[in-house]
Amino acid sequence: MSYAVTLIPGDGIGPELAEATKGVLEATGIGFDWDVQQAGEATIASEGTPLPERVIDSIRRNGVAIKGPITTPVGSGFRSVNVGLRQALELYANVRPARSMQGVETRYRNVDLIIVRENTEDLYAGIEHRVGNDAAESIKIITRFASQRIARYAFEYAVRNGRHKVTAVHKANIMKLSDGLFLESCAQVAAEYEGRIGFEDRIVDNMCMQLVQKPELYDVLVLPNLYGDIVSDLAAGLVGGLGVAPGANIGEKAAVFEPVHGSAPKYAGQNKANPTALILSAALMLRHLDETPAADAVEEAVRSVIAEGRTTTYDLGGSAGTREFGEAVASRVRGSV
Repeated sequence: MSYAVTLIPGDGIGPELAEATKGVLEATGIGFDWDVQQAGEATIASEGTPLPERVIDSIRRNGVAIKGPITTPVGSGFRSVNVGLRQALELYANVRPARSMQGVETRYRNVDLIIVRENTEDLYAGIEHRVGNDAAESIKIITRFASQRIARYAFEYAVRNGRHKVTAVHKANIMKLSDGLFLESCAQVAAEYEGRIGFEDRIVDNMCMQLVQKPELYDVLVLPNLYGDIVSDLAAGLVGGLGVAPGANIGEKAAVFEPVHGSAPKYAGQNKANPTALILSAALMLRHLDETPAADAVEEAVRSVIAEGRTTTYDLGGSAGTREFGEAVASRVRGSV
């Protein structure tokens, strides 16, 4: 069987990571028909936008995409391509696993968290305007529909993957209407899973402290958009940083898989960047396609190469390049499928 997949190489180090990841995916023996679509800084000069409509059309047509990092300017410039894709394709669930790996130096062991972030509304949606010259206003929108939808996704994820507890994260003690509605919606969905999946809630600032002190107490976290963005980076820090943090953006009709980290333009073309996050994102894509044995093979190959430490990139204490690390992982995958 062959899958049509939109491939967005991205900016900076993105094309190198994408090439390494392609090699790993093709090592599974599964057929891929790559629909390569350029987006980001490179398309602004030629097409006047970082997110041409052809990219969205390709993902709609194929139903699945894998994407390298794309630069998002801070404070000015074009709007985030990631946010544009999520909203255009209604990719309402952002899923970011954070799992400890032998060979990745960190203060923690045996962390195994799943961050489920609502992806379409809240402050992160970027609905804002200036109020005169010296003030700006952002609008926080929380709806029952989106809150229940993401809560149900989190509980269904827990059921499918043998998880035991979902924790809703909020600031309902202060934002009693907006975050109060999110918490109420999560509790309503949780009632449908009573006896199967545990449920609790935590205030977001307390949740950050709890994760730093005792991450082993938590399993699946479900959060509104902005808190999810922040807490998922915190969770990545527990397991070694953004370089090993995969991500998935899931909707009813399409899914986009991408690393969490940025495009690191100063390292572009140097064969230095660590492709682990994008390769693990590709494993999430394989799971989405119900190619579970291949997904397991890719994840285990990454973990074994890193644990051995002989062919790792500089950020993991080694001297291998992006290409060499990808080839080492691909070789392991070929030997196990």
